[in-house]
Amino acid sequence: MLVDKTVILGITGSIAAYKAADLASKLTQAGARVEVVMTESATKFIAPLTLRSITGRPVVTDMFGPASEPSISHIALAEAADVVAIAPATACIIAKLAAGIADDMLSCTVLATQAPVILAPAMHTNMFQNPITQENLAKLKARGFTIVGPEHGRLTSGDVGMGRLAEVDEIIDAISKVLQRGSDLAGKRIVVTAGGTQEPIDPVRHIGNRSSGKMGYALAEAARDRGAEVKLITAPTSLPEPAGIEVSQIKTAAQMKAAVTKAVKKADALIMAAAVADYQPKSVAEAKIKKETSSLTLELIRTPDILTEVKGNFLKVGFAAESENIVANAKQKLQQKRLALIVANDITDPSSGFGTDTNKVTLIDKQGNVEDLPLLTKREVADKILDRVVGLLKKRQGKGS
Repeated sequence: MLVDKTVILGITGSIAAYKAADLASKLTQAGARVEVVMTESATKFIAPLTLRSITGRPVVTDMFGPASEPSISHIALAEAADVVAIAPATACIIAKLAAGIADDMLSCTVLATQAPVILAPAMHTNMFQNPITQENLAKLKARGFTIVGPEHGRLTSGDVGMGRLAEVDEIIDAISKVLQRGSDLAGKRIVVTAGGTQEPIDPVRHIGNRSSGKMGYALAEAARDRGAEVKLITAPTSLPEPAGIEVSQIKTAAQMKAAVTKAVKKADALIMAAAVADYQPKSVAEAKIKKETSSLTLELIRTPDILTEVKGNFLKVGFAAESENIVANAKQKLQQKRLALIVANDITDPSSGFGTDTNKVTLIDKQGNVEDLPLLTKREVADKILDRVVGLLKKRQGKGS
């Protein structure tokens, strides 16, 4: 898995920086091309010459190299990367990345890359457990960063607690898993829907819901990072369009159905994470409705049932946002819509569902198997869902061969 892969190894100013030499050595022996980027403080703990001798590659230590050996561009490093691993990662680099600050070669490279990023924190227990550090790590996890460790043990201060750098083999295992995950949907076309549709009442008002689109966007980005060609069909959200993904902006359920119908013609899977309004006004006022009476009556009609009505030889994955009888209602929806997999979640849980960065879901397949997942970031949930999609696609391929 590591052969011919480009690993950007970021090293920051922690006493654990000496362990990066072992990490670089094992990655190189496994066939990876290791490009080392060190912060200035990291060079105080371990000499760049040591890493250069191990990897056989120039070590980047600042934005501007000496005239005799110009520094490699952070853009070139970012584009070449199959994965970026920062080990050790101090509280400083974690804070920079969480805030989107790029003021050194390492932070610039991370912000410029589309490759997956792994952080292996190493710091004193008090720094690691500080709410600011925990908040920064949570932000990065929500953005798709993989966090490895730290571990509990003896620290350089003599204290015993959480903060030791994860073992080198554990970091390499995480890199291998991310690289493996990065290719298991290669050659597949995945259509993802996101956001909550808006059904107009008049030119300024609409019927909608509280969907933020975060789950759908996380799925689209995760599928992209696993090698898929992704089409994201999204209702209005406040989220920026993800890079490397074909995006179609729609507003209504009818528009979403039309876009999905077109997109799935060449799709391997459709993942309907969008919260599609169940009803729409029977008629839409051409002018703004004036507040002239004490009440207003709207006649509503059903919107298209996209999952049921869209046909084709592709895998269907649906979502069931429920407030009661979660599993029973999800199973009924799975059967009615002839889905391969449904993702159910309790919208009454304040840590899960609309607007949050986390989700606690239950996965149910058409064989009736039920898997309850713990509370995870939406990106982690996305990868759990895609793990199942990969398995289901392999089964379909096996039956067709």
